[in-house]
Amino acid sequence: MTKVPNPIDRHVGARVRMRRMMIGMSQEKLGEALGLTFQQVQKYEKGTNRISASRLQQISETLSIPLAYFFKGAPVSEGAGNAGFAEASPDEGFASDFVMTAEGLSLNRAFARITDAKVRKRIVDLIVTLAEGGGA
Repeated sequence: MTKVPNPIDRHVGARVRMRRMMIGMSQEKLGEALGLTFQQVQKYEKGTNRISASRLQQISETLSIPLAYFFKGAPVSEGAGNAGFAEASPDEGFASDFVMTAEGLSLNRAFARITDAKVRKRIVDLIVTLAEGGGA
């Protein structure tokens, strides 16, 4: 029987991976800073292994990010008291999943370096057109 990672563990792991990639740190370097192997870091990032509270604090300090960062956009379990919180749209999940990939991160970094607002707008318009099948 294959164990399926908990959605929260997967989300936190994906946020660790995204932050690590954003600052250009390898799994090996993060592992060294934490006293772990890169394979253990991989298991954390995939959500295969659960990250303890003390380890998450250590990761937070190593990646120079507040603890709350790892839970931003986390899935809410069934029956959880979430009254008063807006429901996330399906597009938000897809967008954050994409940004957590190497391609999404690379695209985001390159786009952020474009200083001309008109050029950025034209790029967005081009991508929207391509996505709608107008240029494929």
